[in-house]
Amino acid sequence: MASDKSENCPAWAAKDESGVLSPYKFKRRDVGKDDISVKITHCGICYADVLLTRNKFGKSLYPLVPGHEIVGTVQEVGTDVQRFKIGDHVGVGTFINSCRDCEYCNDGLEVHCADGVITTINSVDVDGTITKGGYSSFIVVHERYCHRIPDGYPLALAAPLLCAGITVYTPMIRHKMNHPGKSLGVVGLGGLGHMAVKFGKAFGMNVTVFSTSISKKEEALNLLGADNFVVSSDTEQMEALDKSLDFIIDTASGEHPFDPYITTLKTAGVLVLVGAPSEVKLTPVKLLRGMISISGSASGGTKHTQEMLDFCGAHKIYPKVEVIPIQYVNEALERLIKNDVKYRFVIDIETSLE
Repeated sequence: MASDKSENCPAWAAKDESGVLSPYKFKRRDVGKDDISVKITHCGICYADVLLTRNKFGKSLYPLVPGHEIVGTVQEVGTDVQRFKIGDHVGVGTFINSCRDCEYCNDGLEVHCADGVITTINSVDVDGTITKGGYSSFIVVHERYCHRIPDGYPLALAAPLLCAGITVYTPMIRHKMNHPGKSLGVVGLGGLGHMAVKFGKAFGMNVTVFSTSISKKEEALNLLGADNFVVSSDTEQMEALDKSLDFIIDTASGEHPFDPYITTLKTAGVLVLVGAPSEVKLTPVKLLRGMISISGSASGGTKHTQEMLDFCGAHKIYPKVEVIPIQYVNEALERLIKNDVKYRFVIDIETSLE
């Protein structure tokens, strides 16, 4: 059957709950007066791509085009666009629309929009279309939800900042972790965890990495620059850290105990959960006696996202990535499930998507 000529955007999509991706074409909307069209050069692979393509939330709408760590070059601008011009390097993260009128939107926290944020993948947009992500050749987005990539920052390395980077940066700023001399524990050393280590060191913190695997010790200390490495299943090592940390960022999504980590926090310490385990089990009295706070965080608004990108540009903070062609994406998703990547897959859309 001949392709509809209005289908102007080549992509890769999952067609059903198997999550297997294959070539697909669809129509992007026309560029409105406040929109920019971004020619996508790279797109990071987030674990959300696994969950959405396989309908793990029970709300996936097929065909589903994943990808919310999008970077590229502005190729067209609307008549009222003020912030961008053709040729600019920009990023698009986890959301592409919001009400723009609630207290959260007005404070640059659009991800918490009172009317519900419209995500980059698998949401119903205001025009009734289903949003489709960055495993595609281009995307049309209101300029408010686009972010300037610092001059000279490699686009392939910028992609993971739009989800993994901002997801750990936001709570670090909110809880004032950006103070030299404070101590930070990072649980899990994947896409989010390695960025938490990098930000922690850039802020002048003393960083301890917790992992279940001793095999990650060398990379944590030598590749990422952490100050300390602890095997979390080693009771003696964990007890040695009793009441020594100001903060913990927990990036682990698998089932794991929380009490051992809580005991490493100082009085009034803060544990921030950015992973998504199915449940959290802990002993409440440990929170009471230690005046411990547990906080959640997901992604971040436009204000912090631009701030983070600029910070990464100024301090030369670069994610560790493995760049792949789009044709390798199904294998990459399987490897991601097995944690077999250091530390983020990035799809080279520009040269591999036909």
